[in-house]
Amino acid sequence: METELKDLKSQPSQQPPPPLQPTVTNDDVPLLKNSETHHSRNSSNSNSNSNVSGDNLDELEKKFAAYVRHDVYGTMGRGELPLGEKFLLGIALVTLVPVRVVLATTLLVLYYLICRICTLFSAPNREEEEEEDGQEDYAHMGGWKRTVIVQCGRSLSRAMLFVFGFYWIKETYRIPDSTAQRKEESEEPERPGAIISNHVSYLDILYHMHSSFPSFVAKRSVGKLPLVGIISKCLGCVYVQRESKSSDFKGVSGVVTERVREAYQNKFAPMMMLFPEGTTTNGDYLLPFKTGAFLSTVPVRPVILRYPYRRFSPAWDSISGVRHVIYLLCQFVNHLEVVRLPIYCPSQQEKDDPKLYASNVRRLMASEGNLIMSDIGLPEKRVYHAALNGLLSQC
Repeated sequence: METELKDLKSQPSQQPPPPLQPTVTNDDVPLLKNSETHHSRNSSNSNSNSNVSGDNLDELEKKFAAYVRHDVYGTMGRGELPLGEKFLLGIALVTLVPVRVVLATTLLVLYYLICRICTLFSAPNREEEEEEDGQEDYAHMGGWKRTVIVQCGRSLSRAMLFVFGFYWIKETYRIPDSTAQRKEESEEPERPGAIISNHVSYLDILYHMHSSFPSFVAKRSVGKLPLVGIISKCLGCVYVQRESKSSDFKGVSGVVTERVREAYQNKFAPMMMLFPEGTTTNGDYLLPFKTGAFLSTVPVRPVILRYPYRRFSPAWDSISGVRHVIYLLCQFVNHLEVVRLPIYCPSQQEKDDPKLYASNVRRLMASEGNLIMSDIGLPEKRVYHAALNGLLSQC
């Protein structure tokens, strides 16, 4: 059990596939070096890395397919754009983007003020063991103030998505296929302990805020950000530190497990929203799940998010945050499709084995969402980003 609790870390604890090494230091050298190709540049010295080639990039994309962008903006959003795309981009930059920036900022500040006013004379919920980890939230605050925070949060989140071009969202609700499954679900409370979702973009958070206003697992630094910090505390976020001692993660994992069980048993408690992949993909793949999200052994609600696109992909995979936001705001219409699966009630065997529970939920989501199961994770994503930066710096 002690080993399982460590799985909540943002960095996957499992070993990467054999061809890869777990650290960027060991991996970026062979990835950046290239065998002789006819695409090599003429000027180079014997001590430098091999030059950029199409073969080298193709090799990277095959190895790290879950993070490869396929839109018209190309690798890392730095591809050569057609003349027509440049024209549309230029028009959007001077017309659409300024309006959307003003509207988005207004919505953010408005919700910040709502959260600040509603929590003005309230102390954050902090248990003794949570104080050392900096865990504090206003999610357990009751009464009209909590109602205002939740309802305004859900409405303004949808308004924010509208500003970003998500004018409509297609939601599909899957019903149980078998009578046995219906019977099993009828014996359990309708409310799950957590929502389990694939992770494609930061936009996922806005959708889930609008849909169910759950609590998230976030980096500890988020709680200290201007405007966003107080909002994250009103959501009841559980804060983690990436580079932290394993003992700290045991405490965080315990907090998450307790919160999931509380949500399952108490309909007034905030539900937990978990992204067990630990990082974002291009939306076509599903990474291995961390078992920390399944230690509570309570039923969960699987949700699958897809972002269909024609020009720019809203997936936040291998593109910088600033570039992603600009391109997103330049796109007049963005699309989001959601598949909400039936509540998944674990069997006794799955309750005894969280790894099996996580694996079975992952297989179900991959099957229902037509997602490709991948064996890579966050360490490989960092290797891919480092390799791309190395290749592009040589151009």
